[in-house]
Amino acid sequence: MSQITFENVVKRFGSVVAVDNVTLTIGEGEFVALLGPSGCGKTTTLRLIAGLELADQGRILIGDRDVTYLPPAARDVAMVFQDYALYPHMTILDNIGYPLKVRGVSRAERARRVTEVARELQIANLLERRPSQLSGGQQQRASVARAVVHQAVAFLFDEPLSNLDAQLRLEARAFLKHLQNELGVTTVYVTHDQAEAMALADRIVVMRLGKIMQIGSPLEVYRNPANTFVASFIGSPPMNLLSGVALLGQGQFVMDDETVIDMADVYRRMSHPPLDGQEITLGIRPEHITIHTEPHPHAIPGQLYVVQPMGGETLVNVRVGSKLVTVRLFQDEPPALPDQVWLKPALDASFVYGADGERLS
Repeated sequence: MSQITFENVVKRFGSVVAVDNVTLTIGEGEFVALLGPSGCGKTTTLRLIAGLELADQGRILIGDRDVTYLPPAARDVAMVFQDYALYPHMTILDNIGYPLKVRGVSRAERARRVTEVARELQIANLLERRPSQLSGGQQQRASVARAVVHQAVAFLFDEPLSNLDAQLRLEARAFLKHLQNELGVTTVYVTHDQAEAMALADRIVVMRLGKIMQIGSPLEVYRNPANTFVASFIGSPPMNLLSGVALLGQGQFVMDDETVIDMADVYRRMSHPPLDGQEITLGIRPEHITIHTEPHPHAIPGQLYVVQPMGGETLVNVRVGSKLVTVRLFQDEPPALPDQVWLKPALDASFVYGADGERLS
């Protein structure tokens, strides 16, 4: 049983609360990504699971065992670090087999298991080399092999792809997802890269300032962000967040005291609409906005700022009042646009957030 459970866990570093009353269950065999900016508590959460940090409050369970205050060696988890943490004076064979050596596994059995894992990870021909003789991608595979050979109940990854170039990151990402699917081992993966989290995880835990902002599958978090922080963090490019005032009597949303969007249908659909005159934020994904070159019903005027060809798609930035709005066009040929354009948001795919940043239903 390798389910990982956090029960009201708190970790402080002096006056800083790095993990703030976190309650979380990671199912057996599940791949969960801890996602957030630097300083949000995701790496500390991972280190609490590993036993490299100890909780100040709460409990941590792996399966039915309370491991809150157990040392790392007693937790039966394997961790892959950002810098791979390979011993430079050891061969790759000895690096991979080291967890087995400290557990008293015989030399012959170590060699057998290391060779088997190295063959699976396509580094069997590198076992006699030292880390300095390997590329970044090969070192990353060696580090993963060291985790796999241990046959731990859970894998813990701390931004293991951040030192790789773009092409290697894509290859390594596919490799890690395939490996986890094959092994079925409970996996916790720390990243600040939302694309990485979306591609790899069964569920994403979005964190900020030590707290959990939202938990859900990649599509759930993308399609239904619970607050403006998640909305701005998930998606590339991120969601457009437009601040303004709700005028319920007129069924309008007003930005900068001048730009008006007809929101009557949106307000009617909401079970808890904003109050009249309340400050709100309208969230619209870039792909849910269309561009028109002439005035169009329910479209708002803006000034073309820049067109960015991206290969398979084109991003268009338009200034609307004081806000720069991003529009995503699924076309490789950049359109010829005049300076004055009109944007029509698909309001049935929009989100409304209150002044506190939380979504209004």
